[in-house]
Amino acid sequence: MTSYAPIFNRLLRLAAFTFLVSSAVAQAPPKYDPATEGKFKGVVEELKFVPPTGGKPIAYLMMKSGTNAVEVFLCPKKFLDDMGVVFKADDEIEITGSKVKQDGGELTLAREVVKGGDTLTLRFKDGKPAW
Repeated sequence: MTSYAPIFNRLLRLAAFTFLVSSAVAQAPPKYDPATEGKFKGVVEELKFVPPTGGKPIAYLMMKSGTNAVEVFLCPKKFLDDMGVVFKADDEIEITGSKVKQDGGELTLAREVVKGGDTLTLRFKDGKPAW
């Protein structure tokens, strides 16, 4: 007998992620709060751009940290392109960022992303965007 629970859980996480991302696009993301800053290690599940085409897409990561799925707001896609940074599924990363509440969910606003020996700085220590 096949268990559909893993597929259902992944679809549920994807739906929640899509809701959070679409809400963030409809309004500016919450303000970075250095008081809620922490470090999170995990593995990239997916990199998304919203909107996917046209306009000025914003980059988001879905990251798996232990058994938790973490939604991470990165920056405008153009900033990633300008920096020459690419994220792929299964990349091991460490995020330094602020956990904030948005529309009843939790979103992490990334300040730094470490991948391999490289550090991508997205925000200054006070939380102001570097882009």
